[in-house]
Amino acid sequence: MQQLLLSTHLFVRHRLTSVWLDRVWNAGFPAVEIFCARQHLDYRDKAQIAELGHWFRDSELKLHSLHAPMYTDEVWGRSGPQAVVNITETAKARRIAMVDEIKRAIEVADTIPFRYLIQHIGVHGEEYEERKLDAIFSSLEELKVFAGQRGVELLLENTPNQFSSAARLNELLAQTHLNLNFCFDLGHAHMTGNIAREFEAMKDRIRSTHLHDNNGSEDQHHFPGKGSIDWPAAMQLLASPSNPFPLMLELREDPAIEQPLQEAKRILDKLAHHTVPS
Repeated sequence: MQQLLLSTHLFVRHRLTSVWLDRVWNAGFPAVEIFCARQHLDYRDKAQIAELGHWFRDSELKLHSLHAPMYTDEVWGRSGPQAVVNITETAKARRIAMVDEIKRAIEVADTIPFRYLIQHIGVHGEEYEERKLDAIFSSLEELKVFAGQRGVELLLENTPNQFSSAARLNELLAQTHLNLNFCFDLGHAHMTGNIAREFEAMKDRIRSTHLHDNNGSEDQHHFPGKGSIDWPAAMQLLASPSNPFPLMLELREDPAIEQPLQEAKRILDKLAHHTVPS
């Protein structure tokens, strides 16, 4: 039986408090992935982490995973290019600073245990450069060890750039022997034009997922049914009785939806039964 989970990406522009987590639990989700954006979860803020830690200890809601930070600032990277967290960085001092930023997020596990850290390689649209492979290997090797010491496993996500297609992720693992597993992002796979091909290339290493919809070219994180993904066909692919990885919605807030948490649960229940959201 596949677990039906939610990423807090749905309300990432709001500071994460126990009130939001109560709403997630009351909507019927047994576990969450928390998105590490400092306006939402400030992993540097010990008071916020301690407060959430107390809440999780008393709650039945589980923390399944964290999404590694993409920016160091609190305004979604708008403070400038220096705020982007990218492990393909070839300048050693910059790369070390970025790895240290991700380590700060992993340290959340010291207070709130979680199983997986979801990690991007490269930024949106980044072109492939072989000279960056050493930086990627060094970053991932260091993060894998640091996470493992806290009982956390790194999962690499397929993202819309030339480092993170399914084929490139498999090449990386073959070259580095890092033996990492994957988070399969269905919306990102749709942007390649071939969900089935990406899934088949990744399926043996999939341990978690991100589900969201788009028009095939923009990373819109729509609610399923609001884009052009063939959801019954996609869910047939994701039905995996031998390895029942969770189905995790990673959505963007939609002002037109009055009760987004309840709507997310309704849609995910329908998807789990291979019916089209409406």
